[in-house]
Amino acid sequence: MLAALARFSVRHRWPVIALWLLAVLGAGLAAQQAGGSFSNDLTLSGTDSQAAHDTLRERYPELSGDGMQVVVHSDSGADTPQVRRAVRAAVADVRGLDGVAAARSPYGPGPDMVSDDGRTAVATVQFTGRAKDVPEESVRAAQEAFAPVRDAGDGVRVEFGGAALRTESGPSGSEAIGLAAAVLVLLVAFGSVFAMAVPLVTALFALALGMSAVNLVAGFTTIGTSGPVVAAMIGLGVGIDYALLVVTRHREGMRAGHSPHESIPIALSTAGRSVLVAGLTVIVAILSLYLVGIPFVSALGLASALTVAATLLAAVTLLPALLAVLGDRLDRFRVRRPRADHAPGHTSGWHRWTGRVQRRPWPYLLAATAALVVMALPLFSMHLGTADGGSAPEGTTERRAYELVSEDFGAGWTGPLLVTAQFDDAAADGPAADGPAADAQRRAAALRAELQAVEGVREVRPPQLDSTGTTAVFTVVPQGSPDDESTERLVHHLRDDVLPAAADDAETHVGGSTAAAVDLADRLGARMPWFVGFVVGLSFLLLMVEFRSIVVPVKAALMNLLSVGAAYGAVVAVFQWGWGAGLLGAEPGPIESFAPIMLFAVLFGLSMDYEVFLLSRVREEYLRSGDSAASVRGGIAATARVITAAASVMVVVFGSFQLNDQRVVNLFGFGLAVAIAVDATLVRLVLVPAVMAVLGRSAWWLPRPLERLLPHLPGEPAGAGRTTGTDAGAGTDAGTGDGEGTAAGAGAGKQPVPPQGGEPDTARR
Repeated sequence: MLAALARFSVRHRWPVIALWLLAVLGAGLAAQQAGGSFSNDLTLSGTDSQAAHDTLRERYPELSGDGMQVVVHSDSGADTPQVRRAVRAAVADVRGLDGVAAARSPYGPGPDMVSDDGRTAVATVQFTGRAKDVPEESVRAAQEAFAPVRDAGDGVRVEFGGAALRTESGPSGSEAIGLAAAVLVLLVAFGSVFAMAVPLVTALFALALGMSAVNLVAGFTTIGTSGPVVAAMIGLGVGIDYALLVVTRHREGMRAGHSPHESIPIALSTAGRSVLVAGLTVIVAILSLYLVGIPFVSALGLASALTVAATLLAAVTLLPALLAVLGDRLDRFRVRRPRADHAPGHTSGWHRWTGRVQRRPWPYLLAATAALVVMALPLFSMHLGTADGGSAPEGTTERRAYELVSEDFGAGWTGPLLVTAQFDDAAADGPAADGPAADAQRRAAALRAELQAVEGVREVRPPQLDSTGTTAVFTVVPQGSPDDESTERLVHHLRDDVLPAAADDAETHVGGSTAAAVDLADRLGARMPWFVGFVVGLSFLLLMVEFRSIVVPVKAALMNLLSVGAAYGAVVAVFQWGWGAGLLGAEPGPIESFAPIMLFAVLFGLSMDYEVFLLSRVREEYLRSGDSAASVRGGIAATARVITAAASVMVVVFGSFQLNDQRVVNLFGFGLAVAIAVDATLVRLVLVPAVMAVLGRSAWWLPRPLERLLPHLPGEPAGAGRTTGTDAGAGTDAGTGDGEGTAAGAGAGKQPVPPQGGEPDTARR
């Protein structure tokens, strides 16, 4: 199938390239016309915070939307008559804006919000909807209404913070730096300008199409603000990676004597097949996020899956067309002489290194495992949460507003809790001065006193009753910041202990953006284990079908878990503990609650890429020679250089996103870069040869009954892959090439294009 598709792209190379150009341009125009915007939707059905929001929406429509804090600061005083007049006029103007439910002056009526030293005042603007539904125009108009306040006195500052603010992720310059670094890596790996340019052009076309698709989908579903950048990061990395592997196999096919038009289908049927299996593994792992049942997380996965799907489409259609256009000129403009690491009669440094590990496998296995376990240890102290305004980029209005409120009012005021209490037996006859409604007021006052006495509570504002006098809402200000562990403990303490005892006759809920973040972390933490089990199990089944072995998938799963665990540990050490965070420009804080599950889905899929590429080559060598030790040496020698180059591309691309100004993007980029670096070094160059040396021929064992039950993937000839007992690998198809290394039988002269997308017949012995 892949060979036929490659031959079609080769014959019709110019129409294929033209179709890709039209597709990219058309998708870009469609995204401009019908594309949506990006915002964070933390709606969590069935949680206490969602129940509190539902109560507010029903009883207090003006409080059900997300709010924006307007922080007015002046060293000469924020409560002078001039500033008061300007702020009150701005509040009055904001109340008349579309999309604004309420606006409250810091000077009353009701409790004021002026700091003790009189230098800072906080007004609040409540929108009619949650952040995902608040139009940017409404937020901008509200901010512009407060612009005259800056002219009310010398040095008056106005900053904005709160849940209603959203920052869409756009290009930050890191993409260009990542591309520049990738150019250098590819130039060193290929030694040719043309060979370097093909993977880049393929990846850029795929990225353009994928990002347009993400923008279009954002018009129909809510995708988080970090979604497009994370999707671009992953799409760019895997796009270059996959194209690099196919181009490498194509070049080696030409060195083996094939013409370009013969070599391209062979490369697609071997390397392309491995790319397809690896890419589909990534997509399936990412889309498995839908099983978690949290729309915010699922939408992030969907955005990344779209870009990966675009890279696969480009790898099997656009890439063959570009290679056909270049033909014999692929190696033009060389910067170094090409060198083969694996050829008949040639022993390279990779052979010698692998042989050294195979001679003493246990010390290498134990040392590498110990290093990965030590790296993973910090993950056991991982604190899931949502970073507050204190983690916003330096110099942004959100960061300045957070710092002013935290310093002058207390960190808890940057994300107060909203406690709702519905008294069932209160009369629905309005806020009368006596009777059941007055009883509800007394009970609300008593509940306020109970809440005020709770350890960890800084302040409880007087309760506000609804129009029927049956429901009260309390603003509870914690001592700690929204992302502090003490605030998380307070939320659970209020729900589990305080409210059931103090208001057992009322229906109570704890809500607000801070409580919603706690609920998100709890739900993701609870569902993480079975999600990990599902992804690992699915990958196990796919690898068992691909390699016709039980032992290899088990080994792959364990090694991938080790590399992912090491990445988690590094993320916790830097982004939570703060080790070296200053070097990356990151602020210590909690690990974003959705980051571990999202990272696992992406990293496990990407780690499987190299597992497929490497072990496909090892299996090919084993089927040809029957020598398990020599096959591992040959497989690593044939793939080590290209896997190192591919991993280097990913590391520099992911690492370049440290220059982005969003903390969650920094966290993702760092975690992905560490995991890929660990996977391509400790795992592929130490653990794999050590474990394979210990396992020997048993690595390819598959019970005969199970062999009959397993399906065959497309491109694998029927009857291939019967591996049982000590006859492991006998009769298995070698046509599952890794996409790198020398083509089967390289140097043995020109070989015909294999039928059914497999390897040449000389490889199936």
